Amino acid sequence: MNLQEELNKAGGFKNLEHLAKQVVEGFISGMHKSPFHGFSAEFAEHKIYNQGESTRHIDWKLFAKTDKLYTKRYDDETNLRCHIILDNSSSMHYPEMNGFSLENLNKISFSALASASLMHILKKQRDAIGLSIYSDAYDFYASEKGSERHHQMLLAQLSNSVISKPLNKKTETYKYLHQIAEKIHRRSLIFVFTDMFQTETDEDKLFEALRHLKHNKHEVVLFHVFDKSKELTFDFDNKPKRFVDVETGEFINLYSDSLKENYEKLVKSYFEDLRIKCGQNKIKYVEADINRSFDSILTTYMVERQKFI
Repeated sequence: MNLQEELNKAGGFKNLEHLAKQVVEGFISGMHKSPFHGFSAEFAEHKIYNQGESTRHIDWKLFAKTDKLYTKRYDDETNLRCHIILDNSSSMHYPEMNGFSLENLNKISFSALASASLMHILKKQRDAIGLSIYSDAYDFYASEKGSERHHQMLLAQLSNSVISKPLNKKTETYKYLHQIAEKIHRRSLIFVFTDMFQTETDEDKLFEALRHLKHNKHEVVLFHVFDKSKELTFDFDNKPKRFVDVETGEFINLYSDSLKENYEKLVKSYFEDLRIKCGQNKIKYVEADINRSFDSILTTYMVERQKFI
C-alpha cells in the first residue's frame, strides 16, 4: 500500500506515525542523488566522524563502501536536543478542507506531517524531542525527551492540531516565542513552523522574539509555511469573491484581478524582507510551499544536524 492509500485509509492524520515513516523512507531512497550519498542506509546507526574524536569506534567497513568516516552510535547516546514549535492559529488551517491527500494539504497538515517526519528521524537517532503548539494561547508544551511514550504523546498532539478547526484564533507569535524560549534551557536545535501571517505585524517585536529563541546558543530554523499559488501569486479566477481574514473575521468583496498586482508586490516584498532579516539575525530561513514535497524540510535537518553536533 502506497503513502497516498495509507493517508486515505487513515481518514486524515490518525496514523501520523506510519505516514511520517513512509515520508522519511521515500526521502532516504532518493538520497543517492544528493550530497548525502553513502549516509542514507546507515544514518540511524552511525554519525559522521569529527576530526579530533577517538578513532576507536570508526566503522571501517562503512568507510570502504562510502569513502567517508562514520563512527558507530550506541544505545545510551543522545547527541541532539530538538524542540519543534508549531503555529496553530486559524490562518494555518488554510485552505479549509474536509479531507486530506498528499497532493492536497493545508498549512497545518503539511506542518504536522513535516514535524512527525523530523521526529521519526530524531527518534531513530536516539535524540530528545520537545514540542510547543501556540495560537492565541500557549496550547501545548512538552520538554525534550526520548522515550517511546513521549514520542506517542507528541504525535497525538500533532494529529489533534490538524483535526481541530479553530475559529478566529489569532496569532500571538511574539508573546509565546518568548515564553517558549524561557523554557528551553539546554542547547537545542529549534524548528519553527509558521505562515508568518500575524494579526499584529510588528517585525521588530517578531525578530526580538526569534532572537530570544537563540539564547543559550540554540540554533533556530524558521520553516515559512505557505500556499505559494494562492498566498504569494494570488492565483484565483477573476470572478467576484469574498476574501475573509480567518483570524479576525473581516472580509472584502472584489474581483481578484483588481488586487492581484498590488497584492503580489506587497507580499513578495514582505517575504523577501523576512528572508533578509532572518539572515541578519543568523536564523535559518526555509521556504516551505505546501504544494511541494518534504525534501527541503528533511534536507535542512540533515545539514543543520551535521553543523550542530
